[in-house]
Amino acid sequence: MKNIVVLISGNGSNLQAIIDACEQKKINGTLRAVFSNKADAFGLERAREATIPAHALTADQFASRDAFDRELMLEIDAYAPDLVVLAGYMRILSPAFVSHYAGRLLNIHPSLLPKYPGLHTHRQVLENGDEEHGTTVHFVTDELDGGPVILQAKVPVFDGDTEEEITARVQAQEHAIYPLVVSWFVEGRLKMENNAAWLDGVCLPPQGYAADE
Repeated sequence: MKNIVVLISGNGSNLQAIIDACEQKKINGTLRAVFSNKADAFGLERAREATIPAHALTADQFASRDAFDRELMLEIDAYAPDLVVLAGYMRILSPAFVSHYAGRLLNIHPSLLPKYPGLHTHRQVLENGDEEHGTTVHFVTDELDGGPVILQAKVPVFDGDTEEEITARVQAQEHAIYPLVVSWFVEGRLKMENNAAWLDGVCLPPQGYAADE
């Protein structure tokens, strides 16, 4: 069984999807620990409810970003992770952290990357009048939201949509595709090589698996 560690900052709905998938044996791995940079993150309650060790490290405990990440790496490594999953983790990671977990660090981002890296993606979609939005699971590299794309899910944007409605539509897709990608990784089907994502020995295109031809 592969060891999984999840990093969160907030509600933890994607964490819950991964917890559920592990309990349902859809992910053949063990969720060993959850870490948050916010002590009051509801995701920590989700972890405790599932009897998963839950830890909070907050920025005010450390003199610098590097010191924070060094301690975080030490605490994560105590659980011998095969995979580290970012699930709404809202801190930019240091290059040392990204390098340490290279090839075993996943993130989910609420846009169809490379469109809209960074924050406020749903707002930008509405402001720009886009007819399509979605979410992306990717490997993490030093480039913000720029690592190799593994899988995307698209959702329509309707006239009169609010940010809340789009958020809910995107999150429903996130809860489906993130556990799937985690399962691919723990089964040994997914890897990062030469700054590209590979699934079942096939190099995935820039838009990830099952991209439109």
